[in-house]
Amino acid sequence: MVRADVPAGSPDVSPATPRRTSRSWAVAGIGAGLAGVGTIVASGMVNAVYDPDLAGDPAGIQARLADQTGAMYAFHTFTAVGAVLLLVFAAGLHRRLRAVLPESIAPTLALAGLAGTAVVSILGSGLDTEFMMGLTQDDVIQPANAAMYNHWIGTIPWLWTLAGLAGLALFSAYRRGGMPRWIGLTGVVLGGLTVLLGVSPVQYMAGMTGPLLVLVTAIGFTVGDRAHRAA
Repeated sequence: MVRADVPAGSPDVSPATPRRTSRSWAVAGIGAGLAGVGTIVASGMVNAVYDPDLAGDPAGIQARLADQTGAMYAFHTFTAVGAVLLLVFAAGLHRRLRAVLPESIAPTLALAGLAGTAVVSILGSGLDTEFMMGLTQDDVIQPANAAMYNHWIGTIPWLWTLAGLAGLALFSAYRRGGMPRWIGLTGVVLGGLTVLLGVSPVQYMAGMTGPLLVLVTAIGFTVGDRAHRAA
């Protein structure tokens, strides 16, 4: 609204300055990527069911798992915290992509892919408390159920397939001049590989590339992307 008592061009009128948007969402992405790596590492440390010496021995698997509850607590923390941070990163990335691709479906695919991965992570950690606490008590957990739990956390949290869609969305933005070149190429390489691994019979390998995709791109948006600091 123009004030009638202030002439146009008056020195009393301050020019509007562009509002800089916070990059805390990108910092959250760094946390999500690191937590994703922690999830994979901690999950791999709970490995009783994969020990060939314990094959066909549910009771032995249960006894071994009782000694691995520390890794289970670490797994749960990394997975749950990472899922929350991933949602923050997803929302910020959606806004960043929407600024340069307002009519494209790419921002929505990136948001859906990362949000879907966060949901999968939460589901992957959904049985933790019951088994972490129950395994240290006598006659609370059935041996067959303990073995099933080990399979659960050794597979479901590794399904980062949908996160790869965010990488492909970054490449789409780069092709339209709305993204730094290296972020776009990182997106198509790691994102494409994550999707390909995820839809193949070796889908759990997506857990290796997905967190790395999030970590690298989040670092890029945090310390780089200077041309769009106000995006």
